[in-house]
Amino acid sequence: MARARSDSPLLFEMVEKPDFSIETKAMADGLWPVAGMDEAGRGPLAGPVVAAAVVLNPANIPEGLDDSKRLTHLQREALFLKILGSALGVSMASISAEGIDNSNILKASLEAMRRAAAGLSLQPKLALADGRDIPPGLACEGRALIKGDQRSQSIAAASIVAKVMRDRMMCGCGGHHEHYGFEVHMGYATVRHRTAIETHGPVARLHRASFAPFRLGAAEVIEEESFAGLE
Repeated sequence: MARARSDSPLLFEMVEKPDFSIETKAMADGLWPVAGMDEAGRGPLAGPVVAAAVVLNPANIPEGLDDSKRLTHLQREALFLKILGSALGVSMASISAEGIDNSNILKASLEAMRRAAAGLSLQPKLALADGRDIPPGLACEGRALIKGDQRSQSIAAASIVAKVMRDRMMCGCGGHHEHYGFEVHMGYATVRHRTAIETHGPVARLHRASFAPFRLGAAEVIEEESFAGLE
């Protein structure tokens, strides 16, 4: 007789951590080097989308690699330096707000990942992309992994590099456009950001004209206190 399934909630939610198993399997299949690719900045109203490609050193993988959204600012910054100091290859690329407006955010994100992979100092034989789509035009085999930054340490490393670099770029924008608070919300649709847009108008070549509220006149407002978990 089958045992009845308990309806009691689990005491602890299982959190999946990325590992190197996908890369190890690829190595056994003759697909090495393996690059992980990810992007940061698909959702904001302003700023570029930034992508990174990382080839980790199998003999020197930094501890603590994870989806950048599950790390604090200080953890990301520390891991960023460890990745740059230990990886076999790191490359970054970005597509500006104008470039996003001239295509769309999905195409821009995939193109940024393609450029990041192309900029690596060693040519990968396999590129692992976070998400559902493989960037067109890769010079090697590509595979898309849903929630890849929670499954592959190479993609997790790329997510950290992309996030840190984009945050630094937006902090720089904040220094040039003091009314908008880019260094706080990184271009996302927080109350503070939306209020600044209404008061001072959008910044040419920095705000994404194809995004709401500029195109549709309405967009979801993200509360300031919820910003910490944004990508």
